[in-house]
Amino acid sequence: MSLLFSYRYNKFLVAGAALAIIYIVVFMAPSHPKTEDAFPGLVSESQVISHIKPGEPLDTSTSAPGGLIEEKKPVIDDVLSSSSTLEPQNYRTRAQEEKHATPVTAKPKSTGMRQSAPLHESKEEAKVAQEIKSASCESGEEYVIMIDAGSTGSRIHVYSFDTCQSPPKLLNEEFKMKKPGLSSFDTDTVGAAASLDELLEVALETVPKNKQACTPVAVKATAGLRLLGEQKSSAILAEVRRHLEDDYPFPVVEGDGVSIMDGSDEGVYAWITTNYLLGNIGAKEKRPTAAVFDLGGGSTQIVFEPLDGQSMIEGEHKYEVSFGGVDFTLYQYSHLGFGLMQGRKKVNALVLETALNDPKYELTPVSDPENAVAKVSIPHPCLPPGVTAENVIVELSDKTSYAVNFVSMAKSEDDDMAKTAAVQCRSLAETILNKDMECKSKSCSFNGIYQPSLRHQFAQTSDMFVFSYFYDRLKPIGMPLSFTLDEMKDLTKIVCSGSTAWNQYLSQPEGLKELNAEPLWCLDLSFMTALLHTGYDIPLHRELRTAKKISDNELGWCLGASLPLLDKNSGWSCKVTRD
Repeated sequence: MSLLFSYRYNKFLVAGAALAIIYIVVFMAPSHPKTEDAFPGLVSESQVISHIKPGEPLDTSTSAPGGLIEEKKPVIDDVLSSSSTLEPQNYRTRAQEEKHATPVTAKPKSTGMRQSAPLHESKEEAKVAQEIKSASCESGEEYVIMIDAGSTGSRIHVYSFDTCQSPPKLLNEEFKMKKPGLSSFDTDTVGAAASLDELLEVALETVPKNKQACTPVAVKATAGLRLLGEQKSSAILAEVRRHLEDDYPFPVVEGDGVSIMDGSDEGVYAWITTNYLLGNIGAKEKRPTAAVFDLGGGSTQIVFEPLDGQSMIEGEHKYEVSFGGVDFTLYQYSHLGFGLMQGRKKVNALVLETALNDPKYELTPVSDPENAVAKVSIPHPCLPPGVTAENVIVELSDKTSYAVNFVSMAKSEDDDMAKTAAVQCRSLAETILNKDMECKSKSCSFNGIYQPSLRHQFAQTSDMFVFSYFYDRLKPIGMPLSFTLDEMKDLTKIVCSGSTAWNQYLSQPEGLKELNAEPLWCLDLSFMTALLHTGYDIPLHRELRTAKKISDNELGWCLGASLPLLDKNSGWSCKVTRD
């Protein structure tokens, strides 16, 4: 018999003895003593939930002076609970087990999470059961590994939680990113799977060896792999699963553990992550929640909780989720094809299509885009004066590709054409949003998609968080962590004006370096501003907040997707190794 089975056998005997004692003390004694008297040395735990109030500065990895807060991490409400690593027995009553089944429940989509059941036992029984669990907990630190297979790169998050506390508390996060993403490997499935090895080294180094067999790993791909097509993406994911199961000690989550994540789940998990780290959810009482706007390379997501009493049209955009025993009805939508890189492609395609109608540009499609060399230069309104974007591959809707050099329309910053170009760039960014498409409901965002009005159906005092590419483009060039859309619009004008304006208004050396190295930042900022204001209809005076981390934990969907995996019934079981 292996050490693992021996350990479980002994635990089973201990469990039986403990349950017998509970029965005698609680049910056969003439009176019910206090828990502390019945079990000397055991005390009930108290958790302090620390949260950030709306309007307070956040702790980010690159906060400006005055933007730091004391590093405190809020904990989840007591619906989050799981047994210790390698401990199959859970010393709780049946009703207690039902209550603690999972931290998150969601409707209508099946995400491997269950609906919590109501409690039936007495408070005394629940308290005794919880203290038995705490007493039997030798090492409550458990780990979850989540790999984000995004369109521009893959990222690993290794989370550790203290599960001896009730509720479990997030202790630490290890993070690493690697480019390129899985979708760049196309038909090279083995290469795609092997590209994760460097990331998995982080997991091997972080998770203690004696816990690796009971540390679940999941791989969730997003828009980039979704756009690759079902046949190619399925082949890549199948090889990734095989590689993980055969070559690593971590149990792979069954079912959709290695899969392309539904866009709605991506947004909702990001909402859970943000509001959990802010302390808005997980408490006994319901608190105002923040809206989240995530901008990836291939898609953008919006999730927010409309005001109570505001009706919402039924449909796939309506998402009901329970967290910490509190129910939330959310509006969510994932706009596939409107991520930052896809936005670039759409704008560049419009510029190219205009040039194709002009006989002075001799343009022919390229058969091998990866090795093509551009021979034709085309003026582009989204390039600042004096800036050139060389050898850009532009794909049209009919799948034909062209290699071109984009050059600025204005010869100098004093040229009147510079102002005209900036206006044209903003117009192109708004055009691709299809704002004029028919809206079949009373309120739409863009591309004909229903969205409750953020002006009228979202609390004006609640936070709006923008992150991912929003942060990556704004923070390096000096945008504070709290700003209005008007200020973002002004910054876009500066970036689109050229190097003289950069040196005059922007003081961050790293930001200036980025602008000189990346010719399409003017396009990016123009698209982002159009997306938030014209697309999502956020007023120009509305304050937004951005961050990369809160309390040293990455924002995004990964933490929200990892929390349910603390439940041992979430689609994985410990790997059993035999001596």
